[in-house]
Amino acid sequence: MMITGSTPKADGFYMPAEFAPHAGTFLIWPVRPGSWTNNGADVQPVFVELIREIAAVEELYLLVGSQHRAQAEAMLKDLPQEHIHYLDIPTDDAWARDMGPTYVVDGQGRRRGINWRFNAWGGEVDGLYPNYAQDDAAAEKMCAALHDDIYDAGDFVLEGGSIHVDGEGTVVVTETCLLSQGRNPNLSKVQIEEKLCYYLGAQKVIWLPRGIYNDETNEHVDNVFAFVRPGEVLLAWTDDESDPQYALSRGDLEVLEQAVDAKGRPFKIHKLPIPQKPVSITEEEANSFTFEEGEDRREPGERLAASYVNFYLCNGKVIVPQFGDEMDAEARRILGECFPERQVVPLPARAVIVGGGNFHCLTQQIPSL
Repeated sequence: MMITGSTPKADGFYMPAEFAPHAGTFLIWPVRPGSWTNNGADVQPVFVELIREIAAVEELYLLVGSQHRAQAEAMLKDLPQEHIHYLDIPTDDAWARDMGPTYVVDGQGRRRGINWRFNAWGGEVDGLYPNYAQDDAAAEKMCAALHDDIYDAGDFVLEGGSIHVDGEGTVVVTETCLLSQGRNPNLSKVQIEEKLCYYLGAQKVIWLPRGIYNDETNEHVDNVFAFVRPGEVLLAWTDDESDPQYALSRGDLEVLEQAVDAKGRPFKIHKLPIPQKPVSITEEEANSFTFEEGEDRREPGERLAASYVNFYLCNGKVIVPQFGDEMDAEARRILGECFPERQVVPLPARAVIVGGGNFHCLTQQIPSL
């Protein structure tokens, strides 16, 4: 059921942190030829491993259109099937984090979704593809498949990757994304804060200035920052002052060092390095896309927004992107120290980052009741 005329906060609901227990995870089978090299053939084996890891510890809900169902089933046939659920819900691409529902709970055994407006990261201003109606309609169908009610956030444009919460009243976002002209240009910064607090059941919004350099989402927060636990955070970092990321991360660090969360706690900040060598599109990769009219195109040599902060927390695991870089092992080490109670699961992420995001962008958690 779509809920109008109320907000999660008014009804006693709040968004729990990603590190809280999950009932499951949404994923979308990747096939869009303008996002994935060779029509998804390169990234689909990575999805198989991602599904293997998640479905071992929680329910996995895989959106896949009827024309690709047989392909997905064939590639997943060797995995245990009892926790894999196929949903025939059409989408335009595979970014479940951004176009799927954001979940809220009330602490009394009830769970509801939020249906934000999705416009492909900027609509007519700087959106990445012009036809996104199926993506925009998917969140309501995803909640219906799980028999969950969903709040209607009206015309408020938001992607799940543009917010991070600690589950205790704090929301962290980036100014470049939430104040971009392609999102909610008629709302002031204060009005956007109010919307976030009403719908996420929060008390405080912390605005980081920037995200990851060349991130085509207008610099989503989930690529540069993440919560480890309340009062403890990770920030993407480089010590190389000549790297364009240095100034961006430095500005974020200055904000975090001065900030306190909704409960008045200062942050313990861990620096998580970005890959030492910039990850860029090769000519072969660029030539393997098939773009539709009006779609953002990838060019050979284009720097990608590769970041280890785009990890995903599922029950008992932290799934970490790996880029074949010298910093891969250091990222695993730091995340292992930050999450000693979780298994660090490294997965190859090259085929994912050429699509524009990473494991956190692909997943959307469903909290336990």
